[in-house]
Amino acid sequence: MSSGRCRRLLGWYRQAARDLPWRRTREPYRIWVSEIMLQQTQVATVLPRYEAWFARFPDIPALARADIDAVLKAWEGLGYYRRARLLHAAARQIMDRHGGRFPEDFDDIVALPGIGRSTAGAIASICFGARAPVLDGNVKRVLRRWHGEPKARERRLWELASEAIADAPEPGDWNQAMMELGATVCTPRSPACEACPVRGDCASAFAPVEAGATNPAPVKDVFWRVNLHASSRGIWLVQRPVTGIWAGLWTPPITELDARPGREPDHVHLLTHRRLHLYLKRAATPPQGAGRWARAPELPAMPTGIRRLLEKGGIAL
Repeated sequence: MSSGRCRRLLGWYRQAARDLPWRRTREPYRIWVSEIMLQQTQVATVLPRYEAWFARFPDIPALARADIDAVLKAWEGLGYYRRARLLHAAARQIMDRHGGRFPEDFDDIVALPGIGRSTAGAIASICFGARAPVLDGNVKRVLRRWHGEPKARERRLWELASEAIADAPEPGDWNQAMMELGATVCTPRSPACEACPVRGDCASAFAPVEAGATNPAPVKDVFWRVNLHASSRGIWLVQRPVTGIWAGLWTPPITELDARPGREPDHVHLLTHRRLHLYLKRAATPPQGAGRWARAPELPAMPTGIRRLLEKGGIAL
């Protein structure tokens, strides 16, 4: 990587980067939580929940002591709840193996539940100055375009990312600059090449967007009947299985339907690869099986899609 490209990118980052709360600290716990929250979740969704998380779990010991239901409740609205479960498991591992202090060694970081090589690289570089690259979706796109290798695979991209960070004077800022460039300038569908600080070094500057960049992932339609039991005690909730959609969260009993019913759904909730068509049915018989009655403000962690469905059905939460 040319020193000029490195200098220009870092200079641009220091002047143009968004002012985000996790960029005002190098405290490992806060950086770790931000990295996990931002996985497959937009910044605008994370922002109001970031500080609320630390108000509830101010440090790693507090998170490790917490009940998993409280952790899932605090994660409401962020989706992909497996991330919250792994955060909780990692906090307990840090207490058990590292005396409650977030580890500094890269190998110890990547050994924590829910932390892969890229997330470990972000934490190690930002918090401890390690020359460990990041390879999230934004960085992959930037590297492919820079080097004119639109079909470069994971192994090659790790090589390019490692070469790029090798000469960076501030590895943490370099990784954040790469992610910021991909998020705000070198975007998937309409890259703003005219605003890119390193367009002169880019093999793909001002070229047509690579084929396939706008092809959406296939989405499967799923039809669910949500069986509502309501009484003066609240609504009847059951816990979802530990794997699958909304794993471990609480919902009214759900019946999967074999075909689309002959009416419009009461709510449609879009996941990454699923479109959930939700049909609310008020049950006339008492609930059966394991579950619990609950009402606000003591409701356990519930999926956003279920909350929206109940609100549309006139159920006060």
